[in-house]
Amino acid sequence: MQYIRLGNSGLQVSKLCLGTMNMGTPDWKPWIFDEQRSEPIVKHALDAGVNFIDLADFYSAGVGEEVVGRILKRLVRREDIVVTTKVGYGTRQGINASGHSRKHIMDSIDASLARLGMDYVDIYMLHFYDVNTPVEEAMGALNDIVRAGKARYIGVSTMLTGQLAKILMACERNGWARPINMQLQLNCAYREEEREMIPFCRDQGLGVSVFSPLARGLLTGDAQSTRNQTDFFTQQMYADEASFEIARSVQRVAQRRGVSNAQIAQAWVLGHPGVDCMLVGADTTAQFDSALAALETRLDEEELYELERNYTPCDVINDYTAGKRILRVARPMRETFSLTEAVA
Repeated sequence: MQYIRLGNSGLQVSKLCLGTMNMGTPDWKPWIFDEQRSEPIVKHALDAGVNFIDLADFYSAGVGEEVVGRILKRLVRREDIVVTTKVGYGTRQGINASGHSRKHIMDSIDASLARLGMDYVDIYMLHFYDVNTPVEEAMGALNDIVRAGKARYIGVSTMLTGQLAKILMACERNGWARPINMQLQLNCAYREEEREMIPFCRDQGLGVSVFSPLARGLLTGDAQSTRNQTDFFTQQMYADEASFEIARSVQRVAQRRGVSNAQIAQAWVLGHPGVDCMLVGADTTAQFDSALAALETRLDEEELYELERNYTPCDVINDYTAGKRILRVARPMRETFSLTEAVA
């Protein structure tokens, strides 16, 4: 396993972070694993050297935190792992049961800690940018949580660069704890964060952790998986022809190498100069092993061109652009891979 220092903090985390959205209860979504099926995957990741575990109160409406919390308690010492959870989408219905108001944030940290069976989380993250709550209110609440010892650090996820700038300015004005990590979506089929967010995070000293390296399963080549057939977000985010062409390019490179599609897609993310660590949401230990192999996979210039040639700009993926994606057109294939196609 490889480790990095997250942003300008002193916190060291594994370059692979175990994503746990698929752990909790299938009552929430049909592709979610229960505790018995989740534990071998968590153990395998820990045995491989992963010390970074990503959760959210939203996952399985809180059951995800309960399940993963119990598993971690059985398998590892608390001080040996870095646990992050998120607040925003909530676990129940109610007028104050979501968002980033001081009330909801304060209620949620206590509820998350109770479900996890922990005294603190290492990073407490905003799951998105709440446009309906003043930034000073949300960040003041997070600062109080850090000062109370309920979180060691804070982080943010899935927002516009200008929104992150507002957060950092509020923290600087008030002398509050600053975010040390930005969690964002990045993969061969979605690269909009390269334009502003990743350079801004680098400039401001935030670590960058990436989720959905497989484009919600599109880049694995398994279009018939339970998740791809039941998760409407996959269709909403990756239903254009450019995305499908990118998936085909991933398959071409994988076939040329004799490895899985997933390993190639993950290697592209891990080789990105703006990425510190990558979330891995695995359904099997073998799927996790593809990410381990991707850590050591170096893509050459021709492979990178084939993976990147289909990409064209699109609307960013966040809560404000749902249903407004731009249809995209690919660039032509180069000779290296066109010859391979002709032989096949």
